[in-house]
Amino acid sequence: MAINVLAIHRDTVGKEQAAGNSLATAYSVAVLCWLLSAGVYIAAKWVSTEMPPWALCFWRVLIAWAILLPVVRRHFGDMVALVRARGLELLAIGGMGLAICQGLIFVGLEHADATTAGIIIALIPIITMILARFILAEPMGRWQVIGSILAFLGIVVIIVKGSPAALVNLDLNAGELWIVAGAFCFSLYTVLLRRANFEVDRLSLLVLLLGAAVLTALPFYLFELASDERSTLNASGLFALAYVAIPGGALMYYLFNRSIEALGAARAGVFLYIQTIFIAVLAYLILGEQLQTYHLEGAALIIAGLLLIILLKPKTTPEAAKV
Repeated sequence: MAINVLAIHRDTVGKEQAAGNSLATAYSVAVLCWLLSAGVYIAAKWVSTEMPPWALCFWRVLIAWAILLPVVRRHFGDMVALVRARGLELLAIGGMGLAICQGLIFVGLEHADATTAGIIIALIPIITMILARFILAEPMGRWQVIGSILAFLGIVVIIVKGSPAALVNLDLNAGELWIVAGAFCFSLYTVLLRRANFEVDRLSLLVLLLGAAVLTALPFYLFELASDERSTLNASGLFALAYVAIPGGALMYYLFNRSIEALGAARAGVFLYIQTIFIAVLAYLILGEQLQTYHLEGAALIIAGLLLIILLKPKTTPEAAKV
């Protein structure tokens, strides 16, 4: 009997250790994913004088798509069936989230610093929550409204650089407005993707959405070429392009997919906030950017808004829970 008890105890301890190791691995994957993603902003800012934004967007999604395509070859049948049934929907959603969003952010980085971009991107969960309220009828309580207003004020502080006179005189940085537009597009993409509920393997869906992004980014890229906005890449520019396409593209997308499978969408999405810290640190170390007072003031308002939204969630009625 004692032997059986000891055996059961050892088995239980072994399972707990395995679960702990698995969870630790999942968290490590999520952290690495957002570290690689943060590097994209640094690389895009670094190469902004050498490579037009839509060229960078097009080549990033094209190379990432080409790398991941063979990985999902077992699901080609399901993917082809989905394209035939809902091809335009895939094109619209993938183009919005993985092409238009990125292109707008890369345009913004031509005129704004990477640190500011990283703080603005932290708005995505808040914008997503607001859009989900109107598009998906998801609940949004009083504290969520207050938190959203605080976060919005934080972005205003950053855009006007702490000077109300800049808002009165409309002396705004267009680059930061482009980045806000990019954050809005990604939030809309998230909500539309949730509503679409495509029934296909998650990584296969990502490959299809990347393919849609390639098709969407192509006309913008061709327009740049027609406007004689051509890349003048040197060795550092080629390195930046390789980074955003491979470690910051295909590998980052793959790791994000793995983190969602291991942690669930909600817990994996929380790690987005770590990206803001990574961007600020990397921008300081690589680009020499400095945190300004208005960055800290704006970030404090955004964090306060996020805490209200996350910690004081609206209560769901039994009827709503059934929907």
